[in-house]
Amino acid sequence: SYAHGTSSTPLLHDTVGGMLQKSTERHPDKEAVVFVQDGVRKTFAQFQQEVDQAAAGLLALGLKKGDRLGMWGPNIYEWILFQFATAKAGIIMVSVNPAYQLQEVEFALRKVGCKAVVCPTQFKTQQYCDMLRKICPEIDSSIPGDIQSTRLPELRTVIVTDSRQPGMFHFDDVMQAAGSQHMQQLQDLQKKIVFDDPINIQFTSGTTGVPKGATLSHHNIVNNAYFVGKRVGYHWKPHTRVCVPVPLYHCFGSVGAGIVMAVHGTTIVFPSAGYDGKANIAAVESERCTFIYGTPTMYVDMVNQPDLKKYDLSSLEGGIMAGSPCPPELVRKVVSVMGVKGITIAYGTTENSPVTFMCSPLDNMERKSETIGYVSDHLEAKIVDPTTEQVLPLGMSGEIMIRGYCVMLEYWNEKEKTDECITKARWYKTGDIGSMDGYSYCKVNGRSKDMIIRGGENIYPAEIEQFLHTHPKVKEAQVVGVKDARMGEEVCACIKLVEGQECTTEEIRDFCKGQVAHFKIPRYVLFVDSFPLTITGKTEESVCSLCVTFPQGF
Repeated sequence: SYAHGTSSTPLLHDTVGGMLQKSTERHPDKEAVVFVQDGVRKTFAQFQQEVDQAAAGLLALGLKKGDRLGMWGPNIYEWILFQFATAKAGIIMVSVNPAYQLQEVEFALRKVGCKAVVCPTQFKTQQYCDMLRKICPEIDSSIPGDIQSTRLPELRTVIVTDSRQPGMFHFDDVMQAAGSQHMQQLQDLQKKIVFDDPINIQFTSGTTGVPKGATLSHHNIVNNAYFVGKRVGYHWKPHTRVCVPVPLYHCFGSVGAGIVMAVHGTTIVFPSAGYDGKANIAAVESERCTFIYGTPTMYVDMVNQPDLKKYDLSSLEGGIMAGSPCPPELVRKVVSVMGVKGITIAYGTTENSPVTFMCSPLDNMERKSETIGYVSDHLEAKIVDPTTEQVLPLGMSGEIMIRGYCVMLEYWNEKEKTDECITKARWYKTGDIGSMDGYSYCKVNGRSKDMIIRGGENIYPAEIEQFLHTHPKVKEAQVVGVKDARMGEEVCACIKLVEGQECTTEEIRDFCKGQVAHFKIPRYVLFVDSFPLTITGKTEESVCSLCVTFPQGF
């Protein structure tokens, strides 16, 4: 079970900024980005000009090559603008989950030493500026750009996209900060930025209960975007318009959409700032999108839209489904109900920039619905026995391992954790269990890691367990994933209470609200008297079976 994605197309040897520049020179007047809800439209020339202005503005505010800037917010224009502005200035952008609560965002920003944060004032129930003030009360009395915080010692600058706040810069301040010397500084910097430089930190799950910062280079994401686009035909389809409901903070959005736009010159269309199934369908019709992205959960929503038939989706030629396991029946429905004949399945991990296996739009329905496709160009994949790391015969299940340009540089400042998942020979251990056929088509059979994937969101049980243990009535908690028709998996907490205590599902869920991200709050809570234990006294993994056998309609 070994495959090598041999290719007659060489790897690209350019930076993110360099790729955007080339696309702008090729078609300056073509639309690059559209944010339907906010009414924002930018051609490549307009976008390039604003990227340069923002990048020089960041330099004027005192940020330097190698500094980290945290981007915390939903799918708004400023997100993608700063993605490219940071890349152009050599600043490492840190993608922060917009649903993060206080503890989570403090951990993320401190972990990688963010010098700056960009966020809107608020979005839905998320009060971004208020949360930052709670972590850093010093902000209110600070001069913008000179925050001195005890809890976030490296933070100096907060940039708010949509309002003026004490101690923080407004987005307009950044856009007006640069003089001609900063523009010159930006131009000079281009000679010093090399494609192996780190450019993006994406937080990813681990079974240890805390997220790790997967550090990706220009080379990682430029090439992944190029070969993903090449597999679906973006390189020969000049009028591709992609509907992007997936979040930008996730690799699927930032690389699959943002970097793809720069590399292939596609137009990317964002239907709404937060996920909205109806807005996706409406955007496909109004913007005549030819491609659509989504996690399986998003496609479930779209095919089940009650008035789907009212919309004209005839412009759709293809799409990509990824982010969590894709049920075969759903893939068939996307073709039959939405008419997306060129739907393709992609598989990957954040640590692999992200895509490593992908179907071709021309694959037959069996391959599209039952496999994750074949290995991507220039990459090697093998299936090994998880204990011996011996390569297994074709068709046998084992751990999927990946080697090639896509493997991340490291987990930020965590050598030990990096060495645990990248071998000396540079193979990345995915922790996923799969099998491969003679044509390198792969099936994923499960995960050796405990991770729960809920609607494309990666959730690690240990973190929720640790939080539940802070509830005064909880003696012990085990968190597992249970199958769910819409989300793929839902979070189920199995709780053993302190003797003599009584508790309800609502009480546990209320305890979590505002403390952990909404998608981590257990959908189901089961109260148990005991957990099955292994011979060493650890909770037996079969605790899962407790949770998946509850009656239907629970």
